[in-house]
Amino acid sequence: MYYVYLLLDEIGQVYVGYSSNLKRRVQEHRNKKVTTTKIYQEPELIWYCAFRDKKAALDFEKYLKVGSGHAFARKHLIN
Repeated sequence: MYYVYLLLDEIGQVYVGYSSNLKRRVQEHRNKKVTTTKIYQEPELIWYCAFRDKKAALDFEKYLKVGSGHAFARKHLIN
């Protein structure tokens, strides 16, 4: 399985990521082992979706990182 996920920190910063091992990857974020999220204060996994197809997961991650994807995530995925 391949996962696309959203992390949220205490001040509202959202990170969009992809991984084939979600538990390990979230733990790496929490342990400050991921360069792009080292500045995040206590990142929390707020949403994820599992895909069987790697390309579909990567395409959806890419979509969530552009303008219309940001709007979609804010409206439908982030409380």
